[in-house]
Amino acid sequence: MPDIEISTLLLVIAFGFLAAFIDSVVGGGGLVSIPALLATGMSPATALGTNKLASSFGSLTSSLKFLRARHVDFRLVMKLFPLSFILSIGGALLAVRMPGEILKPLVLVMLIFVLIYTLVKKDWGGMEKKMVFTPKKVVILVFFVLLIGFYDGFMGGGTGSFLMFLMLFTGFDFLKSAGNAKVLNFASNIGGLLLFIIMGEVSYTYGFAMAGSMVLGSYVGAHLAISRGVGYVKALFIIVTSVLIIKNIYDFFLS
Repeated sequence: MPDIEISTLLLVIAFGFLAAFIDSVVGGGGLVSIPALLATGMSPATALGTNKLASSFGSLTSSLKFLRARHVDFRLVMKLFPLSFILSIGGALLAVRMPGEILKPLVLVMLIFVLIYTLVKKDWGGMEKKMVFTPKKVVILVFFVLLIGFYDGFMGGGTGSFLMFLMLFTGFDFLKSAGNAKVLNFASNIGGLLLFIIMGEVSYTYGFAMAGSMVLGSYVGAHLAISRGVGYVKALFIIVTSVLIIKNIYDFFLS
């Protein structure tokens, strides 16, 4: 990796704050942080690993913020936490061996579905519904947590949107969906990070520098979400999902 320059380090720190601010609520922060890390000259695998290091600190910060504000179904996410953690390790193992391009068409279709469904169901996520976890519903929930955890370790872009959509579909409102999603995203972050560390694909200098700014960005973002409520989270969710779609269209058809 090239020698570290102060200007580049400051750029990484600045983009880390912005990425974590967005990611703390609805995910999608990797759109900002990974390109910033790639701009330093590190390899794509090292950029993914370094981003996992930094974003683990950010997702922990926002998770604690949501937990303290009681916007997390603690009993549910603690049952799902190890599933997300373990499958993300498998995804990260595949990421260092196989290019992520093979999943991009499917990811694009899924993101478009998520956006359209959210826009059409105007009252969706406005308030929490009474949830009855039937065996069928539990199987669906567990399956998609496993799938999203694996995807986050492998590729990552859109994980927050997918987790939030899953929680909304389960019956939570936007604010509690954000809290649940962040805790599960923390699980997949540290699972993927563990594998990247073992493979030697982490730049600790850039990673810890970005982690510091991500802690601050995550705190500010989660605080705004909690103070401004469901409407703010829903609007940000729609914006970030739209940007993710545009980014995936560009990557798939133009880059």
